Amino acid sequence: MATPPSAAVPRITAMVVDDSAVVRKHLADLLQAGGIEVIATASDPLFAWPKMAARWPDVVVLDVEMPRMDGISFLRKIMAERPTPVVMCSTLTEKGATTTLQALSEGAVSFVTKPKLGLREFLSDPSNGLVASVRAAAASNLRAMRPRVATAAAAAAPPTPAPAARPPASAGAMAVTTDRVVAVGSSTGGVQAIEALLTALPRTTPGMVIVQHMPERFTAALAERLNSLCAMEVKEAADGDRVVDGRVLIAPGGRHMQLQRSGAQYVVSVRDGPLVNRHKPSVDVLFKSVAHCAGANAMGIILTGMGDDGARGLREMRDAGARTAAQDEASSVVYGMPREAVRLGAAEAVLPLGHIAGWLQQQAAIKCALP
Repeated sequence: MATPPSAAVPRITAMVVDDSAVVRKHLADLLQAGGIEVIATASDPLFAWPKMAARWPDVVVLDVEMPRMDGISFLRKIMAERPTPVVMCSTLTEKGATTTLQALSEGAVSFVTKPKLGLREFLSDPSNGLVASVRAAAASNLRAMRPRVATAAAAAAPPTPAPAARPPASAGAMAVTTDRVVAVGSSTGGVQAIEALLTALPRTTPGMVIVQHMPERFTAALAERLNSLCAMEVKEAADGDRVVDGRVLIAPGGRHMQLQRSGAQYVVSVRDGPLVNRHKPSVDVLFKSVAHCAGANAMGIILTGMGDDGARGLREMRDAGARTAAQDEASSVVYGMPREAVRLGAAEAVLPLGHIAGWLQQQAAIKCALP
């Protein structure tokens, strides 16, 4: 007897809101070619709203700078009235980076960047990340994107004492070190997750190195924003920067970052190179270097993100004696990278986002081993 055909999988629906007719057409064509149904387009939010009310899309692709109402204001309206996954579409400029980070903190799932030069070619390129971003947004856990998602969870976490402040490492070179290093990797949803984690940590936290999948300019804006919010110093990493207590180094977009030993000190190497797992910076590149250089003196954390970058590197860290953790599914915007890390046995702890800061402080208070 013939097997009845399976029910058709519903197509993802999207709306494109952009004040440029050329951009709207190219984005709509690109999404349609990628199997996503574009149910409407609009030149600004005031035209978009009645169209959305008539047929609500699964995902909104939203420009940042538009007449009559800007993208940030419209994002807030969507999140207040009917929370919906939003992918921001911004220019690759310092101003665009700052505004996009604000949008991510307000609840946007992810973003794609439009270059000022070669825009038409970029918009016609299926590899520009738009289709993948919209698909990830449609499958995202929107509840995890709500601002201060970690606050309630953190309040429920068991109290953990902050580690006592330690003196800075001696400038003299030594053969061994007991300095701790914290390595963090994230992608989609990571801007909010990193903010929630870092703002919950004291200045006495061991030095941290972070890879967040972002293009150049955006990582500098991210570091500047976080530095204004956190007790720790946060900066975009430069080649040769030291990893010290109370400092967070964020890998610059378009460059790989690796940990290196310089006597008793840890420093970072920032270099160009090929894409790894389709990313530059790559979490795996960082984590594998941490496993090699820091071993049991390291702690590794993998946060929300699409794909599997970082899972194998976290496994190498755990095999080298590092303490490792992954964000849990309920608090992840996209449970891709953490899921793969758990599948590989790379994470010894799987925790809600709001519990990771407490776990990290507990691990930092434990006397570490000599390499």
